[in-house]
Amino acid sequence: MSVSDEQVRDAPEGGASDSRPASSMQTLRLVIQYDGTAFEGWQTQDGDRPARTVQGLLRDAAAQITGQPARIRGAGRTDAGVHAWGQVASLRVESKLTPERMLGALNARLPADVAVIDCQLVAEDWDALRAARAKHYRYQIWNGRVRSPLRAARWYWVREGLDLGAMRAGAEFFVGRQDFAAMQASGSSVKTTIRNLTRLDLIGAGGGEIILDVEGEGFLRHMVRNLAGTLIEVGRGRWQPDTVREILSSLDRGQAGPTAPAHGLAMMRVWDDIEPRRASNSVASGDSPSDDTQVPDSVDDEGPVG
Repeated sequence: MSVSDEQVRDAPEGGASDSRPASSMQTLRLVIQYDGTAFEGWQTQDGDRPARTVQGLLRDAAAQITGQPARIRGAGRTDAGVHAWGQVASLRVESKLTPERMLGALNARLPADVAVIDCQLVAEDWDALRAARAKHYRYQIWNGRVRSPLRAARWYWVREGLDLGAMRAGAEFFVGRQDFAAMQASGSSVKTTIRNLTRLDLIGAGGGEIILDVEGEGFLRHMVRNLAGTLIEVGRGRWQPDTVREILSSLDRGQAGPTAPAHGLAMMRVWDDIEPRRASNSVASGDSPSDDTQVPDSVDDEGPVG
Protein backbone atom coordinates (compact mmCIF):
# COMPACT_ATOMS: atom_id res chain seq x y z
CA MET A 1 0.00 0.00 0.00
CA SER A 2 1.43 3.37 -0.93
CA VAL A 3 2.09 6.10 1.62
CA SER A 4 0.69 9.55 0.91
CA ASP A 5 2.65 12.78 1.09
CA GLU A 6 0.44 13.89 3.99
CA GLN A 7 1.30 10.78 6.02
CA VAL A 8 5.03 11.36 5.74
CA ARG A 9 5.11 15.16 5.81
CA ASP A 10 5.56 15.39 9.58
CA ALA A 11 6.55 11.80 10.32
CA PRO A 12 9.54 11.60 12.70
CA GLU A 13 12.61 10.01 11.20
CA GLY A 14 12.44 7.14 13.65
CA GLY A 15 8.81 6.40 12.79
CA ALA A 16 9.50 4.28 9.71
CA SER A 17 8.28 0.71 10.09
CA ASP A 18 11.07 -0.91 8.07
CA SER A 19 13.73 -3.18 9.53
CA ARG A 20 16.76 -1.02 8.84
CA PRO A 21 19.53 -0.91 11.46
CA ALA A 22 19.61 2.02 13.89
CA SER A 23 22.54 3.61 12.03
CA SER A 24 21.47 3.85 8.43
CA MET A 25 23.64 5.79 6.03
CA GLN A 26 22.19 5.03 2.61
CA THR A 27 22.37 6.04 -1.02
CA LEU A 28 19.21 6.42 -3.08
CA ARG A 29 18.86 6.65 -6.84
CA LEU A 30 16.33 9.37 -7.65
CA VAL A 31 14.61 10.05 -10.97
CA ILE A 32 13.46 13.66 -11.14
CA GLN A 33 11.16 15.70 -13.36
CA TYR A 34 11.22 19.47 -13.41
CA ASP A 35 10.03 22.49 -15.34
CA GLY A 36 13.21 24.51 -15.75
CA THR A 37 11.50 27.84 -16.44
CA ALA A 38 11.99 29.33 -12.96
CA PHE A 39 15.26 27.55 -12.12
CA GLU A 40 18.77 28.88 -12.53
CA GLY A 41 19.89 25.44 -13.58
CA TRP A 42 20.41 22.12 -11.85
CA GLN A 43 23.55 22.79 -9.86
CA THR A 44 23.90 24.79 -6.66
CA GLN A 45 25.92 27.95 -7.18
CA ASP A 46 28.39 29.87 -5.06
CA GLY A 47 27.90 33.56 -4.49
CA ASP A 48 26.21 36.11 -2.28
CA ARG A 49 22.89 35.95 -4.10
CA PRO A 50 20.99 32.72 -3.45
CA ALA A 51 20.14 30.90 -6.68
CA ARG A 52 17.04 28.75 -7.08
CA THR A 53 18.39 25.42 -8.32
CA VAL A 54 16.95 21.91 -8.50
CA GLN A 55 19.90 20.39 -6.66
CA GLY A 56 19.60 22.96 -3.89
CA LEU A 57 15.89 22.33 -3.34
CA LEU A 58 16.38 18.55 -3.20
CA ARG A 59 19.31 18.85 -0.80
CA ASP A 60 17.37 21.15 1.51
CA ALA A 61 14.28 18.93 1.43
CA ALA A 62 16.33 15.85 2.36
CA ALA A 63 18.02 17.75 5.19
CA GLN A 64 14.62 18.84 6.56
CA ILE A 65 13.40 15.24 6.57
CA THR A 66 16.40 13.73 8.32
CA GLY A 67 17.79 16.60 10.35
CA GLN A 68 21.17 15.71 8.84
CA PRO A 69 23.23 17.14 5.95
CA ALA A 70 22.44 15.48 2.62
CA ARG A 71 24.62 15.07 -0.44
CA ILE A 72 23.03 14.93 -3.88
CA ARG A 73 24.77 14.58 -7.21
CA GLY A 74 23.16 14.63 -10.65
CA ALA A 75 24.02 12.55 -13.70
CA GLY A 76 24.29 15.81 -15.63
CA ARG A 77 23.88 19.55 -15.22
CA THR A 78 21.08 21.33 -16.99
CA ASP A 79 21.33 25.06 -17.67
CA ALA A 80 18.85 27.70 -16.57
CA GLY A 81 15.55 27.21 -18.38
CA VAL A 82 16.23 23.61 -19.47
CA HIS A 83 13.64 21.02 -18.43
CA ALA A 84 13.94 17.36 -17.41
CA TRP A 85 11.65 14.36 -17.73
CA GLY A 86 14.18 11.92 -16.34
CA GLN A 87 17.16 13.49 -14.59
CA VAL A 88 18.92 10.96 -12.36
CA ALA A 89 20.66 11.79 -9.08
CA SER A 90 22.29 9.98 -6.19
CA LEU A 91 21.15 11.07 -2.74
CA ARG A 92 23.44 10.10 0.14
CA VAL A 93 21.79 10.63 3.48
CA GLU A 94 21.53 9.19 6.96
CA SER A 95 17.98 7.87 7.15
CA LYS A 96 15.87 4.91 8.20
CA LEU A 97 13.01 5.73 5.85
CA THR A 98 12.22 3.24 3.11
CA PRO A 99 12.64 4.50 -0.47
CA GLU A 100 8.84 4.72 -0.81
CA ARG A 101 8.49 6.88 2.27
CA MET A 102 11.48 9.02 1.30
CA LEU A 103 9.91 9.68 -2.11
CA GLY A 104 6.69 10.85 -0.47
CA ALA A 105 8.52 12.95 2.11
CA LEU A 106 10.64 14.70 -0.53
CA ASN A 107 7.65 15.49 -2.73
CA ALA A 108 5.75 16.86 0.26
CA ARG A 109 8.47 19.48 0.64
CA LEU A 110 9.19 20.28 -3.01
CA PRO A 111 7.43 23.01 -5.04
CA ALA A 112 5.05 22.29 -7.90
CA ASP A 113 7.70 22.62 -10.63
CA VAL A 114 9.86 19.70 -9.45
CA ALA A 115 9.06 16.15 -8.33
CA VAL A 116 10.87 12.92 -7.55
CA ILE A 117 9.11 10.25 -9.62
CA ASP A 118 11.18 7.23 -8.63
CA CYS A 119 13.36 6.36 -5.65
CA GLN A 120 15.31 3.16 -5.06
CA LEU A 121 18.00 1.97 -2.69
CA VAL A 122 21.38 1.35 -4.34
CA ALA A 123 24.89 0.46 -3.22
CA GLU A 124 26.23 2.95 -0.69
CA ASP A 125 29.07 4.07 -2.98
CA TRP A 126 26.86 4.45 -6.07
CA ASP A 127 27.31 7.81 -7.79
CA ALA A 128 24.94 9.09 -10.48
CA LEU A 129 27.61 11.05 -12.33
CA ARG A 130 30.09 8.19 -12.52
CA ALA A 131 27.38 5.62 -13.28
CA ALA A 132 25.87 7.50 -16.25
CA ARG A 133 26.48 5.71 -19.55
CA ALA A 134 24.31 7.67 -22.00
CA LYS A 135 21.65 10.38 -22.16
CA HIS A 136 18.70 11.27 -24.32
CA TYR A 137 17.92 14.93 -24.96
CA ARG A 138 15.00 16.35 -26.91
CA TYR A 139 14.81 19.76 -28.60
CA GLN A 140 11.35 20.97 -29.65
CA ILE A 141 10.67 23.48 -32.41
CA TRP A 142 7.32 25.04 -33.28
CA ASN A 143 7.53 25.93 -36.97
CA GLY A 144 4.60 28.14 -37.93
CA ARG A 145 3.70 31.62 -39.13
CA VAL A 146 1.83 32.30 -35.88
CA ARG A 147 3.22 31.76 -32.40
CA SER A 148 1.54 29.17 -30.18
CA PRO A 149 0.88 30.44 -26.63
CA LEU A 150 0.29 26.91 -25.32
CA ARG A 151 3.72 25.84 -26.56
CA ALA A 152 5.56 28.96 -25.46
CA ALA A 153 7.25 27.40 -22.42
CA ARG A 154 8.49 24.22 -24.13
CA TRP A 155 8.91 24.91 -27.86
CA TYR A 156 11.21 27.30 -29.71
CA TRP A 157 9.16 29.24 -32.24
CA VAL A 158 10.70 29.53 -35.72
CA ARG A 159 8.47 31.53 -38.05
CA GLU A 160 10.20 30.83 -41.38
CA GLY A 161 9.43 27.55 -43.10
CA LEU A 162 12.08 24.91 -42.45
CA ASP A 163 13.23 22.31 -44.99
CA LEU A 164 13.18 19.07 -42.98
CA GLY A 165 14.81 17.10 -45.79
CA ALA A 166 17.83 19.39 -45.72
CA MET A 167 17.93 19.29 -41.91
CA ARG A 168 17.90 15.48 -41.92
CA ALA A 169 20.69 15.39 -44.48
CA GLY A 170 22.75 17.77 -42.34
CA ALA A 171 21.98 15.78 -39.17
CA GLU A 172 23.73 12.70 -40.60
CA PHE A 173 27.10 14.41 -40.14
CA PHE A 174 26.60 14.63 -36.38
CA VAL A 175 26.17 10.89 -35.74
CA GLY A 176 29.24 8.97 -34.58
CA ARG A 177 32.38 9.56 -32.52
CA GLN A 178 34.15 12.75 -33.52
CA ASP A 179 35.41 16.12 -32.32
CA PHE A 180 32.52 18.43 -31.43
CA ALA A 181 34.63 21.48 -30.55
CA ALA A 182 32.53 23.59 -32.96
CA MET A 183 29.41 22.68 -30.94
CA GLN A 184 30.60 23.50 -27.44
CA ALA A 185 29.89 26.75 -25.61
CA SER A 186 32.47 29.45 -26.14
CA GLY A 187 34.98 29.61 -23.30
CA SER A 188 34.42 26.02 -22.17
CA SER A 189 37.35 24.14 -20.68
CA VAL A 190 37.27 20.34 -20.92
CA LYS A 191 39.91 17.64 -21.27
CA THR A 192 38.58 16.55 -24.66
CA THR A 193 35.87 17.68 -27.04
CA ILE A 194 35.50 14.25 -28.64
CA ARG A 195 32.03 12.82 -28.06
CA ASN A 196 29.96 9.97 -29.48
CA LEU A 197 26.41 10.68 -30.70
CA THR A 198 24.73 7.32 -31.20
CA ARG A 199 21.35 8.49 -32.47
CA LEU A 200 19.81 11.64 -33.92
CA ASP A 201 16.15 11.56 -34.95
CA LEU A 202 14.46 14.51 -36.63
CA ILE A 203 10.71 13.97 -36.32
CA GLY A 204 8.11 15.98 -38.22
CA ALA A 205 6.35 16.30 -41.55
CA GLY A 206 7.14 19.89 -42.51
CA GLY A 207 5.66 22.77 -40.55
CA GLY A 208 4.13 22.50 -37.12
CA GLU A 209 5.92 20.48 -34.47
CA ILE A 210 9.50 19.40 -35.14
CA ILE A 211 11.29 17.22 -32.59
CA LEU A 212 15.01 16.64 -32.47
CA ASP A 213 15.93 13.57 -30.38
CA VAL A 214 19.61 13.16 -29.58
CA GLU A 215 21.30 10.29 -27.75
CA GLY A 216 24.94 10.10 -26.83
CA GLU A 217 27.49 8.92 -24.33
CA GLY A 218 28.33 12.45 -23.24
CA PHE A 219 27.67 16.07 -24.15
CA LEU A 220 29.60 19.31 -24.09
CA ARG A 221 28.06 22.41 -22.61
CA HIS A 222 25.37 23.84 -24.94
CA MET A 223 26.16 21.07 -27.42
CA VAL A 224 22.56 20.05 -28.15
CA ARG A 225 21.37 23.64 -28.36
CA ASN A 226 24.22 24.58 -30.73
CA LEU A 227 23.52 21.50 -32.81
CA ALA A 228 19.82 22.49 -33.00
CA GLY A 229 20.71 26.08 -33.91
CA THR A 230 22.99 24.85 -36.69
CA LEU A 231 20.34 22.54 -38.17
CA ILE A 232 17.78 25.33 -38.05
CA GLU A 233 20.10 27.45 -40.20
CA VAL A 234 20.30 24.56 -42.67
CA GLY A 235 16.50 24.33 -42.63
CA ARG A 236 16.22 28.05 -43.35
CA GLY A 237 18.40 27.61 -46.42
CA ARG A 238 21.33 29.64 -45.10
CA TRP A 239 23.63 26.61 -45.49
CA GLN A 240 23.68 23.44 -47.53
CA PRO A 241 23.53 20.17 -45.55
CA ASP A 242 27.19 19.32 -46.21
CA THR A 243 28.17 22.64 -44.62
CA VAL A 244 27.63 20.83 -41.32
CA ARG A 245 30.61 18.61 -42.12
CA GLU A 246 32.75 21.67 -42.84
CA ILE A 247 31.66 23.30 -39.58
CA LEU A 248 32.57 20.22 -37.57
CA SER A 249 35.94 19.96 -39.34
CA SER A 250 36.72 23.60 -38.53
CA LEU A 251 36.60 22.94 -34.75
CA ASP A 252 35.53 26.59 -34.52
CA ARG A 253 32.43 27.54 -32.53
CA GLY A 254 32.18 30.76 -34.52
CA GLN A 255 31.46 28.81 -37.71
CA ALA A 256 28.35 27.08 -36.32
CA GLY A 257 24.81 28.35 -35.92
CA PRO A 258 23.46 30.34 -32.96
CA THR A 259 22.68 28.66 -29.66
CA ALA A 260 19.00 27.71 -29.68
CA PRO A 261 17.05 28.96 -26.63
CA ALA A 262 17.14 26.88 -23.46
CA HIS A 263 13.37 26.46 -23.05
CA GLY A 264 13.13 24.16 -26.09
CA LEU A 265 15.47 21.59 -24.52
CA ALA A 266 14.67 18.77 -22.12
CA MET A 267 16.72 15.93 -20.64
CA MET A 268 14.52 12.95 -21.34
CA ARG A 269 16.37 10.01 -19.88
CA VAL A 270 19.65 8.82 -18.39
CA TRP A 271 20.97 5.30 -18.85
CA ASP A 272 23.31 3.91 -16.21
CA ASP A 273 24.39 0.63 -14.62
CA ILE A 274 21.00 0.40 -12.90
CA GLU A 275 18.99 1.00 -16.08
CA PRO A 276 21.06 -0.11 -19.09
CA ARG A 277 20.53 1.27 -22.56
CA ARG A 278 19.80 -0.55 -25.78
CA ALA A 279 22.30 0.23 -28.53
CA SER A 280 21.19 2.33 -31.49
CA ASN A 281 22.90 4.34 -34.18
CA SER A 282 20.64 6.10 -36.65
CA VAL A 283 19.20 9.20 -38.19
CA ALA A 284 15.47 8.61 -38.51
CA SER A 285 12.98 10.38 -40.73
CA GLY A 286 9.69 9.09 -39.36
CA ASP A 287 6.77 11.18 -38.20
CA SER A 288 6.75 9.79 -34.65
CA PRO A 289 9.38 8.74 -32.12
CA SER A 290 10.50 5.12 -32.04
CA ASP A 291 9.50 3.09 -28.99
CA ASP A 292 12.83 3.40 -27.22
CA THR A 293 12.67 7.20 -27.18
CA GLN A 294 9.64 7.23 -24.93
CA VAL A 295 10.05 8.15 -21.28
CA PRO A 296 8.85 5.23 -19.14
CA ASP A 297 5.95 5.88 -16.78
CA SER A 298 8.23 5.19 -13.82
CA VAL A 299 10.86 7.57 -14.72
CA ASP A 300 21.87 18.00 -20.12
CA ASP A 301 22.72 19.67 -19.27
CA GLU A 302 24.29 19.97 -21.25
CA GLY A 303 27.01 20.04 -18.80
CA PRO A 304 30.15 18.26 -18.57
CA VAL A 305 29.78 14.63 -18.16
CA GLY A 306 29.63 15.51 -20.81
